[in-house]
Amino acid sequence: MTDWKTALNSTIICYCTTTDKGTIVQAISNGNISLEMIKESTNACTGNQCKELNPSGKCCSSDIHELIRIYGEVDNTDKKCCSCCS
Repeated sequence: MTDWKTALNSTIICYCTTTDKGTIVQAISNGNISLEMIKESTNACTGNQCKELNPSGKCCSSDIHELIRIYGEVDNTDKKCCSCCS
């Protein structure tokens, strides 16, 4: 499991769209504090091959939720997953 507090901004979160931590953190700082908002603003978590492309073998949505928890101003309870996990 990646420690997202210390991970570099260049660390890829969404392997389907090659979206990195810095892009997600910037989106959060711009007020995007839910998975749906992050998806709309960055295109992260919009592919359907996360489990195949991500070296961890899992969807990126849980990592995005963790970044929202760390960098968001509110404790987001939206734990929805992306389309590849549904």
